[in-house]
Amino acid sequence: MRLLIERKPIKVYPDPKRVIARFFFNGEDRAKEVIKRVLTLSDQEVFGLISPILQEYSKRHRNITKILARHCKQIKHCIEEMEVDYESLSKYQRLLLGSYFTHEYSIESAAFFNPSVVEDPDQSELVEGEKRLIISFRAVGEGHISSVVFRRALIDSNGNITVNPAGNYIDEAEVVRNAVYNKKLFFKRAADAMIDLNILDEVGLKLEEKFDYAILRRVIVDSKNLQTDDLKKLEYDKILWLSDTYHEISFSRDTDISDRVIFPISEFERKGIEDARFVRFIKEDGSVIYYATYTAFDGAMILPKLLQTTDFYDFKVSPLHGAGAQNKNLALFPRKINGKYAMMSRIDGWNNYLMYSDKLTVWDHPVKLQQPQFPWEFIQIGNCGSPIETEAGWLVITHGVGPMRRYCLGASLLDLEDPSIEIGRLTEPLVIPNNDEREGYVPNVLYSCGSIIHNGELIIPYGLSDYCSSFASVKIELLLAKLLSSASEGKNVNESKEANKPEEKL
Repeated sequence: MRLLIERKPIKVYPDPKRVIARFFFNGEDRAKEVIKRVLTLSDQEVFGLISPILQEYSKRHRNITKILARHCKQIKHCIEEMEVDYESLSKYQRLLLGSYFTHEYSIESAAFFNPSVVEDPDQSELVEGEKRLIISFRAVGEGHISSVVFRRALIDSNGNITVNPAGNYIDEAEVVRNAVYNKKLFFKRAADAMIDLNILDEVGLKLEEKFDYAILRRVIVDSKNLQTDDLKKLEYDKILWLSDTYHEISFSRDTDISDRVIFPISEFERKGIEDARFVRFIKEDGSVIYYATYTAFDGAMILPKLLQTTDFYDFKVSPLHGAGAQNKNLALFPRKINGKYAMMSRIDGWNNYLMYSDKLTVWDHPVKLQQPQFPWEFIQIGNCGSPIETEAGWLVITHGVGPMRRYCLGASLLDLEDPSIEIGRLTEPLVIPNNDEREGYVPNVLYSCGSIIHNGELIIPYGLSDYCSSFASVKIELLLAKLLSSASEGKNVNESKEANKPEEKL
């Protein structure tokens, strides 16, 4: 018999009015034609064109003049190749040129789903029983490009959830490329990305064991300038694109969290940043940091990556390495276990794996933890966010895929000291798409990227058929009892530590 689940009377929908202003470029030849035409305009004509643009779009963007000026600077090389002194251009000429190389992108016009929830670092001015939350979502716009966006919410002592309305503006972060690269790890990832090995060897010979972005860029540009083959030049570009996957991003302090969007930056994530799983991580000294694993996708290759932040303003971004950092569904445990970081993954696409590491960004030796066992999960099983620590064990919300490619949510319980031991698993789904939830961008799919326990209830934010998001809750006491009873009834997969010795290592 399935547990009683309470669905909260709240849904968070995509809003097509949420737009960002992005750089628009259709190639150098067309760009130079546009520049030439703009430069034929008189000062009066330039002002007459740009003035109403600034008035209209200042209502849609926090600092439209800064955006247009930045986009104009991105075509500076085209302007100078036309033998025009960039510095001689007037302020209004630069803004007008920038407007021709700008387009609006509606970040959530298609879907708003796969939420993850963590405790807000700011818990001030609350009454007893309340908790302030930060919820991340996967937002999808034109061309199925995914980004990460946020909302702030409040849950009261009765489990009622209020999601704060979004602000009027959306801001992308400033990108800071100040990473120091480890040569061995960087070129291993480059080889995994199928970049030409001969070119990697050539570039590698010109670099020290540690190098930064500026040095790498100089080596790449110098090497590329000696190359006449366009296909070879592309391979050099790919190395720089890969370097862009290591960076820091910083949001303005005057933004609300709902104003911030983490949008694809590198070519290796140009098709989207998918399914961020945020976790509030407790360090060994008791301090708190927030991590998130996510999937970067370029249309062909999947690249698992890691975000880290303490305040949701400044983020460090790094790719993940190793045999276990493959495919999707990586979820970090919220603390070290026996002195090591621990991670769940789904490297083969249909089973759950467990792995440990001394380094946050290097993951090897994954061991199979769970495989599909019941009909509703025969196609695949995966995690729905980081494990949650309880007195009874690590609570893992899972997803299972069954007939008609229906995604349901399930739950498992792992041993606290040795998570390779599965104490219990629900034999039936915890949450199934109901008639009101099965229609959307991708029908019959319920999916979550992270839950939280509050006042004795497990709060599960979840995406409805890849369209919008909602919340469900279950009494944690009842859920744990059900999981423990599944063990006593012989429903658990692994009855003892010996029985659970790994059969398969990758």
